[in-house]
Amino acid sequence: MTQEIVHGLPSPSAEEREHSDKLRRAIRSAIDNAGGLIPFSQFMQLALYSPGGGYYASGSVKFGEQGDFITAPELGSLFARCLAKQIAQVLNQVNGGEILEVGAGSGALALQLLRTLSAQNELPPRYQILETSAELSHRQHELLAKHVPHLLHHIEWISQLPDKFNGVILANEVVDAIPVDRFTIINDQVQGVGVAWGQDGFRDAAYTVTGSNWNVIRNLNLPENYCSEAGFQREAWMRSIGACLQSGAVIIVDYGFPRHEYFHPQRSGGTLMCHYRHRSHFDPYLYVGLQDITAHVDFTALADGAAASGLSLAGFTSLASFLLALGILDIIEPIIQTSTIQHVAIAQEVKKLTLPSEMGELFKVLAVGKNLRYPLEGFAHSDRRGRLL
Repeated sequence: MTQEIVHGLPSPSAEEREHSDKLRRAIRSAIDNAGGLIPFSQFMQLALYSPGGGYYASGSVKFGEQGDFITAPELGSLFARCLAKQIAQVLNQVNGGEILEVGAGSGALALQLLRTLSAQNELPPRYQILETSAELSHRQHELLAKHVPHLLHHIEWISQLPDKFNGVILANEVVDAIPVDRFTIINDQVQGVGVAWGQDGFRDAAYTVTGSNWNVIRNLNLPENYCSEAGFQREAWMRSIGACLQSGAVIIVDYGFPRHEYFHPQRSGGTLMCHYRHRSHFDPYLYVGLQDITAHVDFTALADGAAASGLSLAGFTSLASFLLALGILDIIEPIIQTSTIQHVAIAQEVKKLTLPSEMGELFKVLAVGKNLRYPLEGFAHSDRRGRLL
């Protein structure tokens, strides 16, 4: 039985298989050079970000109907129009504040935010996009040049965080793709789950973990054979964001849970997920370089990283509550009264963004900040900061 039938996935083309095989050989070489085993975070880094070969560094379409998954900005403009209201509130508190979007994906969110803020005369002097993929940067530039050429002088692409930043830093569905380390509990001890090479390809391989960073996992007292992920690189990323923010807010939108829910006893298999042509599965070793590899976000870890870098927790809630607090229903009211066709499309977009069975509850919004003078509007209906403890 072929892998395609086992996983119920479409078969890659011959060219795609060649691309994947080349990356597999490179990762196997890294395993050999490391003595036969690498941490899963290293495998995930290579699979997603290897120059020219990793999933996010190659030329395939990732986002939208023609890609592997759809993010909130691809659904329509409602998400961005609500987010623009929150951004404007923060920028009004920061003299000379700007916008920095981390990992802009297809560029859809940047396009919609630029349009909305410009129409409201609230566009800051600069909209920075931090993008490490040259291929994605090119696609973003093409999209923005086509639809908002008059606003291109506001946009700047950068490849690393600035030393100092004032304003709003956005990360929409970015953190889930930052590499994680996998672990399991064996004989009441935390064992790392790394990647080795076997007769049939990549395989899981246990190793002994060291270092105080693992204490947070050890102290959870998880049951025998429990498997999950530790987001050490994500917490470090949050600390680096906090180090550069001088005043303003960081707004993170992603799917995940507070720590006590992330490591719930019933979630004993972890949250690792792969996405290929709008199908989800659990095998990170399949179609390497052709599929996305993600894990849900431990928002408590992000909050801890923010606090360690001097940022204050400004809000935590579900995506649905965030959008409702920012007036998503008020935005759609004039639209649905003027067009039956738009009415149907808007209704579908609202359902996707707000229903608990869709993005409304699984997706969360975390805001941290520095020198904010009053509460953020997006958390007025429901603020779950207490659940992050």
